[in-house]
Parts: sequence; structure tokens; C-alpha cells
Amino acid sequence: MSELNKIRLNKVLREFNISLERVVEFLSSKGHNIEARPTTKISQIQYDLLLNEFSSDRSSKVESDDLSEEKKKEKEVIKAKAEQEKELKIQRKVITSKSSIQQFKKVGEIDLEKPVSQKKTEEKNIVENIDKNSSKIDTKYEKLSGIKETGQTINLESFKKPESKDDTDQKTKRKRRRIAKDIINKDSAVDKNKNFKITKSKVAPALPSDDEVQKQIKETLEKLQTSSKSRASKYRKEKRDTHKKRFEEDVEKTEAEKKVIKVTEFITVGEIATMMDVSGNEIISACMSLGIMVTMNQRLDAEILTLVADEFGFEVEFVTAEIEESIQEEDDSPDNLKPRPPIVTVMGHVDHGKTSLLDYVRNENVIAGESGGITQHIGAYNVELKNGNKITFLDTPGHEAFTAMRARGTQLTDIAVIVIAADDDIMPQTKEAISHAQAAGVPMIIAINKIDRDVANPDKIKEKLSGMNILVEDWGGKIQSQDISALKGTGVEELLEKIMLEAELLELKANPEKLASGSVIEARLDKGKGYITTLLVQNGNLLVGDYFLAGQYSGKVRALYDERGNQIDSAGPSMPVSVLGLDGAPQAGDKFNVFVDEKEAKQIASKRTQLVREQSVRTQKHLTLDEIGRRIALGEFKELNIILKGDVDGSVEALSDSFEKLSTDEIHVNIVHKAVGAITESDVLLASASDAIIIGFNVRPSGNARSIADKEDVDIRNYSIIYDAINDLKDAMEGMLSPDLKEEVSGAAEIRETFKISKIGTIAGCMMTDGKVYRKSNVRLIREGIVITTTTLASLKRFQDDVKEVSKGYDCGIQLKNYNDIKVGDSLEFYNQLEVKKKIKS
Repeated sequence: MSELNKIRLNKVLREFNISLERVVEFLSSKGHNIEARPTTKISQIQYDLLLNEFSSDRSSKVESDDLSEEKKKEKEVIKAKAEQEKELKIQRKVITSKSSIQQFKKVGEIDLEKPVSQKKTEEKNIVENIDKNSSKIDTKYEKLSGIKETGQTINLESFKKPESKDDTDQKTKRKRRRIAKDIINKDSAVDKNKNFKITKSKVAPALPSDDEVQKQIKETLEKLQTSSKSRASKYRKEKRDTHKKRFEEDVEKTEAEKKVIKVTEFITVGEIATMMDVSGNEIISACMSLGIMVTMNQRLDAEILTLVADEFGFEVEFVTAEIEESIQEEDDSPDNLKPRPPIVTVMGHVDHGKTSLLDYVRNENVIAGESGGITQHIGAYNVELKNGNKITFLDTPGHEAFTAMRARGTQLTDIAVIVIAADDDIMPQTKEAISHAQAAGVPMIIAINKIDRDVANPDKIKEKLSGMNILVEDWGGKIQSQDISALKGTGVEELLEKIMLEAELLELKANPEKLASGSVIEARLDKGKGYITTLLVQNGNLLVGDYFLAGQYSGKVRALYDERGNQIDSAGPSMPVSVLGLDGAPQAGDKFNVFVDEKEAKQIASKRTQLVREQSVRTQKHLTLDEIGRRIALGEFKELNIILKGDVDGSVEALSDSFEKLSTDEIHVNIVHKAVGAITESDVLLASASDAIIIGFNVRPSGNARSIADKEDVDIRNYSIIYDAINDLKDAMEGMLSPDLKEEVSGAAEIRETFKISKIGTIAGCMMTDGKVYRKSNVRLIREGIVITTTTLASLKRFQDDVKEVSKGYDCGIQLKNYNDIKVGDSLEFYNQLEVKKKIKS
């Protein structure tokens, strides 16, 4: 079946209005096993099976859609009628002419068939009736006296013209017979039975109706208006119409182009959200509905980008297609394929023993070199077992900030080992790791660790897994599991055997003789060596001296190192290796390819750099009027600018994602710049210009950066543990928030006497009835239960001495600031306003 005839599963789910599990279960029962993913494509045969089975669900959905469509059409018809009535009202206002045709009034009838005498009688009656109904108009006339004779004669011959030849010929010509155009009425013929003859008469025309009159007036007005226009004005009108039509076409074209977004392979969730003018949370929700777990800074592949854009009504145009086409990989013949070691990713929650397990396998203490005892990088190790078999392990971080790293680990791997502590529960990161493995379609092996502890309960973990629809082999499922102790080595050998068994079932092969290709695991900047990139070779053989391309950077392989830092000459399939020679730090997850010609690699790198620059311009979010209005409504809006530098790209990505999640309505975290490498002078100058703070993760300021930072008063913070950086930034943001004011009542007093002193004012003689009054306290004057005024103390005295405070049971003299209307019997309430630090909601 060709690719064109295949249908994507998410479209089928919408069409039939059924769930994904229902479709997978039905097709499995019919002998068609498919992946339980919305992005899976099914054949026409499978579609026909679904059509036969779920036609009722489809028809109900169609009926529902038809009903909603009918309601929509009814609304459109009502709207169209309203607009039509509005237009008619406007037209009636424009045409104000009225017809004033006087109609004839019927006063009687004359029967032509009756005798003449009888008709005369009827005519006489009609005339009398007319005289009664209408006023009589008398005719004024003058009687002529007759012909007057003058005696003169007129010669008529002098007026005659001489006859020409033409006139003579005209007389001789036969005259054309004229045919009368009068319509003969059938009733106006000679009646043989009567003694008189009825002459031919014309049919009286029908009177025009009011609508016809109005129509005729309108046409006449239009003719009068158009007749006055010259040819030039008609040309101008045609030109205006042409321009209007062209403008409408341009607008339609622009609107259509707005629905097409041009993207590169280097695009994150946040960038695609900006290009489609939607929030990042909406993109993440759309991906979750498709069964894909993503973060704000995670890059999406072409298939997911197409699906997400389709959800929001956009089309995606990939501008890197021409570049990818230029990188052509040769098809491998079966004879050249040889078995390769499996790539195994170890995943799980933080502190569940992933790195300890690899320590035991490698006989090294890797965890001792990790800050805070937690893994913060992807570690790639090649392990040779006692029987000579090799396994490549990828150790991923378990901290919640490293979601993107775990997702990337599942994309590179053949088998996923999920490590769960037997003395703990199935934690959120464990569930996330399982979701990543299921989404990538990678086989899983469950390793239940820490069984050597007294509180360990492996059966509880298996029970919880069954609740997630994951059944291990001990419970009658298909997923392998092994109880282990990474500290003592219990069950580790059995776990490695199960990994090799799973690898044999997968039949993993690669061609070691071709040009190398694979993926970038990490990239860092070394002070002495330059950019060092950790690569995982997936196919071919990488040699020293090869020209290669990774992401938007190119270079020549100057040196190769294994995971222990030993220099090697080549790296085959499934082997992790550190490479020296790239001119930049590519992003983790980028593909790398080896080229024969250095010029070709540099050309593609140049094109990709240009595309990334264009992409950054398109995804740059500008300050809009809506955003300004939102900030004004909030009142005190603040922005925290950060420049982030890290040792490897994965850590920078994880920190950036975590920092942006801390943004609130009142404070927005803005990552001005993020990169791999030491903190340089340019970073400090950028921080000074943008009023930003610099956060370094496992890096230090280089050269004069520290002295310039002190001079420019730029704050540089260095961290080696990720959650320390997140917590410190959280505290800094809470400090930027305007504090909440809390009122604390300190005491109360009763005014027993008042003393008026000239040039000073009124002094209240008070007795403290409760608590204390302080010199800096605020005070409310209360009279008969009503607050009269709120002010502060101008003075507080006991006898003649100024005092700082007066306690309950003592009398004192109090003067209120700028207020003298004090009466005996009034009460005073003293209070202080305390500032309470705001907390950021996590």
C-alpha cells in the first residue's frame, strides 16, 4: 500500500467519534496489530474494517454535525434577512419621490348590447350621478361676431414651387398601402341580428400599479444620474472597481499566508506558540491529547509539528527540506549489515539508584563525582560483559527539571530500563519515563532496586504497575522485570541477561563500513581544548580526520576520546565518543553526518545558521498593546532578566525550562541569552545593558569578566546543583514582589480629660485599657463606635517626659497629628502595619 493511501489514526478517531483503545483492540481482534499512537497510519483495508464496525457511531456523529450545520444555516438566513431589511430601509430613505397620479372613479356601466333608447336613459343617470359626486365647472367663452371683409386679394400661384423631375417621378410611383395597426376587438364586429353597426375601437390600457410606478421612477432617476456621467468618469469607476477587486484578492492571499507558518528543524514549543499567536500551555495540551509529553523548550519533530499546527488550523512549511535532501544516505545491502551492541537507556526517579546500578556494572564510582549525589548530565558508557558481549548505557537524570533529557534518551535507545526503588512509590518522574518509552515504542525492562532494605516491598511496586496497565511476567504480562540491589549486586547479572535476550529479539544490525552518522548527546566548552561534543554513532565508522556536520556547526575530527578519557582512532556503531574539532556547541539531540568534502559541510552549516537566525527573528515576541494593557491592569508588573551559561547544553536547556515555569502574572522571567561555556566579558556587558543577572551552572567567569562585573555592579551567581539555582531564583522573585500589608492592633486607651494649650493644640489625658502604645504607632479616634479619623501620634508623654511606650494600666498624655477635635469619652485604638513577604505559587 503506498504512503498516499494511508490514513492517520487521529483523523479516523475524529471521523468515527471513538477512542484510541477501542480502535487498537478491534483491529487486534481482526489480526491487525498497530501502535497505540494517534500519529500511526492505517491502510485502506483497516479503514474499511473500522467503517463496517463503527458505521453507527459515524452516522450519529454525522447527524450531530448536520444538526449543528442546520442551526448555523438558520442563523445565517436570519442574519441575511436582517441585513436585507436594513438595506431596504436605506434605499427608502434615498428615494423620496412619490407618485401623484389621479385615478378614475367608477360611477356606473353602459351596456352596449341594449337598445339605443335604453342606453340614453342610462347615460343620463350616470351624468346626473357625476354631477352629484363632483363640482360643476362652468365654461367661459366669447361669441365671435363673424368675418370681416378687407377688400384685398391673394394670388395663390405665387406660392407654388416649380415641379422638379423627382417630384414628377414621385407622382408616377405607386403609393404603398398602409396597414392599420389598430387592434380589432372581436366583440366590435357587425352583428347581423342588429340594425346598427359597431365601429372598431382600441382596447383601453390597464392602469399601472403602485409598485410599477415606483419602479419606473427609480429607473428614471438612475437614467438621469448615469446620463450626466462622462466617458472619463465611467473609466475612473471601472478603474476603482478593478483596484478594489485586486485589493480584496491581496487581502485574501495575505490571510491565507498567515495560516502557513515556515519553520526549521530547530524549533521549540515556545517558538511555535509565538508564531501561531497562542499560549504555550495550549500547545502542550494539544500534544498531551495526542499522547505526547512535551515541555516549553523541547524541540518538536516534523510529524508532531504538522499535527499540532493542524489542530490550530495552520499549515507547516519546512524550510530545511532542501538542506535535508542534500544529505543523502546510501541504502545498506543486507550483506554489509553486521550485529551491533544494543543502546540501553536507564531511566527513573531521582535517587532510585540508576547511577549506582551503572557503577556496579562498570566497576566505577561515577556518582561520587556528581554534585549533590544526583545525575545532571546524560552519561554514555560502553560496557563489555564477561561473555564478551557489549552494551551501551545512557544514564539520564531523574530530577523533574530534566524532562527533555529523558525524552531525548528514549529517542536514541533500543531498550529502556526503568529503575524503581522497592522502598518507595512509583513517583511522577517514573510515570513520565514510562510514558516516554511507550510513546517512542521502545521495549521496557523493569528493574526493582533496593531489595536489600528491610522496608522493601517489590510486590507493592508490581501492584502499582498493574494499576497503570503494565503487567510484568511474574503477574502474567509480557514486560520483563528483575529484583536487584545495585549496592550489593544482587540480580544484576540476571538483569544483563534479560537485556541481551531482548536485544537478540530485536536483531540489531548496522553497516560499519559507511560514513558515520548519529546523534549529539551533549556539548560543552573546555577552556584548553575548545568545544567538545559527545556523540553516539548509530551507523558507520567515525575516524580521526573526517569532516562532519552537527546541527548548524561543522568541523574536522581532530581527536576522539572514549567515556574514560582515553584517546582512540575510530568509533563504530552504538559507541559513545567525545569529539574535538567542531566550531560551536550543537544542541543535544541534533543529528550528525560525515562528509567526504569539507566545502559541502560548511555550505550546509552556513545555510542552517541563516535559517536559525531567520527563525529567531520570526519567533521574537514583541510588546503589544494588549500586553501593555495587561501590565497596567496589574499595576506593579516586574520583569526579571537572566543570562544563563552552563557547562553542557542539556543542563542549560533544563534550567531555562525550569526558570520560565516560575513566571507569574506579576513577575515575568525573561531569558535574555543562554549558551554553553564560561561567563565572558560580553555576557557581563550584555547583562549591564539589559539590567540582567548572570547565572552560571558549573562554569566560572573568565578573564576580566569578574572585575568588569564588579565595576558595572552586575550580579553573578554560580551553582553546581540545579535545585539550588531554582530555589534561589524563586526567593529573588519573592523579594521583587510588593509585600502584603498586615495590620496588628497593639493596644487601646480611653480619653479621660482634654487640655487645650495655645500654639500647641489639644492634649488628650488617656488611660491605657489594653496592650501598649508605641511612639511610632498609628491611631484611630473612635467616638460612639464610629471611626472619626485615622492618623499618627504627634507626641507621647508620661508626666513631663517623652516616652517610647506606655503599657496597660498607666495614664499618659497624647497629642494627635494635625487633629484637635478630641472629646472626653472618646476611645483610641493603636495599631502597627507589618509587611508580609509574598510567596510564589508553585
